[in-house]
Amino acid sequence: MSSYNGTDLNERQSTAAAAKKAMLEKFRAASQDPALAARQAQRAAINEARAVRMAEREAAKRAADLERAAQAVRAAELAAQAQREAAEAEALLAAEESKRQASLEAEQKAARDARYAARKEAKKIRRRGY
Repeated sequence: MSSYNGTDLNERQSTAAAAKKAMLEKFRAASQDPALAARQAQRAAINEARAVRMAEREAAKRAADLERAAQAVRAAELAAQAQREAAEAEALLAAEESKRQASLEAEQKAARDARYAARKEAKKIRRRGY
């Protein structure tokens, strides 16, 4: 058990009030300290500088995003142009191939007609006998 220290109610209340008053005085003295104001000003300057740096980073990020988007558009245009050129080259190649095929077929037809005409002529000669 704790022992009785012999303080009465008024003494305890006055001690508590004195402690509260001392804490309040300490707080007031700390709030009126010029070093505190300097630290608060320094913190405000640091926060402002941080906000400026964040804004600069955001602006740089937006600029980089715009540049990447522009590069993507340019790449898409180049790819589309390359695809068009490839399609044109393929069409040209197909046209040349069809022209070559038509020429080959014409030559083959001419050779076949010549053989047919030669056979007919040989048959006429055999029938006449001279």
